[in-house]
Amino acid sequence: MRGLCGWFSEQPLEAGGDVLRRVVGTLRTPAQALEVHAQAQAGVAVFGDVARPFLIEEDGFILAVEGHPRYCEGGHRSADPKLLLRTLRDRGCDALAQVEGPFAIAAWNATTRRGLFAVDRMGVHRLVYGHLPTGLAFATTLDLLAAFPGIDRTLSRQALFDYVFQHVTPGPQTVFVGLESVPAGHCVEFGSPGAGVARPYWSLRFDETDQRGFDELKAEFVSLLQSGVAEAAEGANVGAFLSGGTDSSTVSGMLARVGGRPVKTFSIGFDAAGYDEMEFARISAKHYGCDHHEYYVTPKDVVDSVQLIATTYDQPFGNASAVPTYYCAKFAREHGIERLLAGDGGDELFGGNERYAKHHLLGLYQRIPQPLRRFVVEPMLVSPAWLERVPLVRKLRSYVLQARPPMPQRYASASQLTHLGVDNVFTAEFLAEVDANHPGHLLEEAHAPHAGASLINQMLGIDMRFILADGDLPKVTRMCELAGVDVAFPLLDDRLLEFSRHLPSNLKLRGSTLRWFFKKALSDFLPPAVITKQKHGFGLPVGTWLTGHKPLFDLAGDSISSLRHRGIVQPRFIDELLGSRLREHPAYFGNMAWVLMMLGIWLDSRKL
Repeated sequence: MRGLCGWFSEQPLEAGGDVLRRVVGTLRTPAQALEVHAQAQAGVAVFGDVARPFLIEEDGFILAVEGHPRYCEGGHRSADPKLLLRTLRDRGCDALAQVEGPFAIAAWNATTRRGLFAVDRMGVHRLVYGHLPTGLAFATTLDLLAAFPGIDRTLSRQALFDYVFQHVTPGPQTVFVGLESVPAGHCVEFGSPGAGVARPYWSLRFDETDQRGFDELKAEFVSLLQSGVAEAAEGANVGAFLSGGTDSSTVSGMLARVGGRPVKTFSIGFDAAGYDEMEFARISAKHYGCDHHEYYVTPKDVVDSVQLIATTYDQPFGNASAVPTYYCAKFAREHGIERLLAGDGGDELFGGNERYAKHHLLGLYQRIPQPLRRFVVEPMLVSPAWLERVPLVRKLRSYVLQARPPMPQRYASASQLTHLGVDNVFTAEFLAEVDANHPGHLLEEAHAPHAGASLINQMLGIDMRFILADGDLPKVTRMCELAGVDVAFPLLDDRLLEFSRHLPSNLKLRGSTLRWFFKKALSDFLPPAVITKQKHGFGLPVGTWLTGHKPLFDLAGDSISSLRHRGIVQPRFIDELLGSRLREHPAYFGNMAWVLMMLGIWLDSRKL
């Protein structure tokens, strides 16, 4: 376990700040932090043994840091923590606009009795916070935050609904009522009037103003990739995840280039038709001369680890690829790796997800004049239900039904829960306590800043919040921490983010061709087979294994059935899911079974 935590009391305690200043540099465990909380008015603590966070103090100003922030000014990038400390002391949250890299930081000024905490622009690191009866507390995990005296641990029924909808708990809410996560690019100040509310210090805004030619763009892009990988690899024995996809191959190849020696790469395979991509990982490893290592995850591995993985997360987390991520990181640690470089972020910066091509095609419908759509096309194709029986017309009717909603509503229509129907999954009593439209409201909120952008950038803006910050990044960071290794994401380097922000949208998605610029710019660097392959990654064959491996099915059945007495999921739906539906359509219903299994395990582990 690693992280940082802190607190501020508006009511001075007997020991005051003196106790804090005397012991703060020695805090190394959550338990010590909580002991000092009972004695001091304010405090900041760090703890952990994986990529250990650090704490420094100068003239009564204390700075705690998790991650690798760099202060950037006038083209100069500095990792000097003293420079960051002094800048935050002088400018407070206003200085954060010039802080790049992945980080969670907290600072306390004993002179002014004010402090702040913040997370990086992409949300690689995480902080959660809540209000104490006398002030404010924050931490890197909900488990630690909930241990502070006075913090309420009441489950949020709304968060549970949103979890089943999105398979992760979407921020800034958490699974506990009143406890929130700090959104990416936000900070919270405390100790001053009106403090204790998250506010942005940086916001993503697309500005497609870069009109340079392809060759010039390519030269800068490749240079940024190389410097981002080199920076991410500093100071540790480094290896790389290698799924055989475009992103992981790019990172592995760049690491080989900047390191000048064979790179240790690690891949996960599955003995299941349609899921194993080891062939492409081997192609990339051979292409770059990597010291390549492979591990095949089995259904038994899932049974052995799923309880640990589910309970390691501080709130329900239903992304099944956390399992292969954990085994890959664990495998790397066994080979002496201290830090893994991951390829996450390439899809969201440069347009690589299959959804983007689909929604490009759906978006073409909106170009038909609205009166023609409303009074001619839709009455002809949508209203007459009998058209569903005409094979040649069925596909066109389906296209219109999917394309008719505007963004962002159209983007939410692919949810499995939407297709199943909330009334068919949840109990009436549970639905009476939640807003079934809340996931849609979150989507609209995430979409609003990008409503005027091109369609691809609208989708990228949404996915940077929900897919990256809420999903993929906690998946990888938490599993690497569990395995005992640090992780870095060079494709999320702030300089690459800035490059992507200005890149014209027709270079990201050209027609329905995904990440056109990325692949074109690296056509002489990546193996041709990797450029042309279909996207997959470390996806787990959930449905296949649930229906083919009895111990895993029994574990899932017990965990899902534990939801019966909680009044969340309809018993009839549980029976149908574990019965005919999973057997008849394992690939489709396997995901829902996994999401509910992880929820049941997590709730039981917390005795909630």
